[in-house]
Amino acid sequence: AGADAAVAADADAARVWCVHAGDAAASTAWTPAVARVDDVTVAVSAGGDPRRSAALRSAVALLLDAGDLPLRRHRPAIVGTVTLVGGGPGDPGLITTRGRRALAEADVVVVDRLAPRELLDHLDPDVEVVEAGKSPHAHTLTQTQINEVLVERALQGRRVVRLKGGDPFVLGRGGEEVLACLEAGVPVEVVPGVTSAIAVPGVAGVPVTQRGVSRQVTILSAHDSAPDWATIARLDGTLVLLMGVGRLAEHAATLVAHGKDPATPVAVVENGTLPGQRTTVGTLADIAARAAERGVGNPAVVVVGEVAALADVLGPHDRDTGRLPGTRTPAPAPSAAGPAD
Repeated sequence: AGADAAVAADADAARVWCVHAGDAAASTAWTPAVARVDDVTVAVSAGGDPRRSAALRSAVALLLDAGDLPLRRHRPAIVGTVTLVGGGPGDPGLITTRGRRALAEADVVVVDRLAPRELLDHLDPDVEVVEAGKSPHAHTLTQTQINEVLVERALQGRRVVRLKGGDPFVLGRGGEEVLACLEAGVPVEVVPGVTSAIAVPGVAGVPVTQRGVSRQVTILSAHDSAPDWATIARLDGTLVLLMGVGRLAEHAATLVAHGKDPATPVAVVENGTLPGQRTTVGTLADIAARAAERGVGNPAVVVVGEVAALADVLGPHDRDTGRLPGTRTPAPAPSAAGPAD
């Protein structure tokens, strides 16, 4: 402490700025706490209190990293970029931190129908949003047109985010979009997302793998493809059908016709991770009739296999009480004063 004071006194006499870390009141200068996130540098100096500065620095860094601060550039680059962002299964809270940051930096967002669209509400008003949603037999843009939009906007020097539901490379045609960018010389990045094939069964209490029950998973696009059903029916483990509700009766009957046990459990989860989530359970023999009776519709994930029976055991907990649906909440104990008059 004596040496620090002597150095500070000598610096003051020489009219040189001096950082006195042990005594803020005696300092003539302070060293800021610095945060660097990508190309953004933030320095925080909080009244000569290093710990306070460090705490604020860390808080700002976290907000920058999560895309919660205005990160957009307002000067176009010579060549822009394209980032394919997997938005997850639906709930906007399930997008990755890196995906949120990419959205915060975007000048253009090309968005799918099943992407977490609530996140669009947080974009700057001048961010261009291009609808590229697809539903069976109803496409806003063809895949070729989507590729052209990505490349065209990037060549204008803009940061383009292709916001998809799930993961870009799980039945999302992300590979085609990456190739289109590479062929045009556009820098492209992929931010993985949580695929609905795994996440939606999970939130419905259906683990796609379970020790002693299933140790492999097969994911199939089932809306307009003609897979080798004979081979699929012979596979062990769990079968997950995406986009398969419209042909559920046909697929169930085909699996049985190729040797799958009609008593094999099936779970259909609609609107997974969203407020309207609903699960319909049955077997290959009766799931189509049960789904029709309940009016099951897309978006939905179909799980075929023994793990589907766990939906009734591990199903979602009540968000308020933490209890499984159907469990009773204990009645409150009577107060010492007795019941009110």
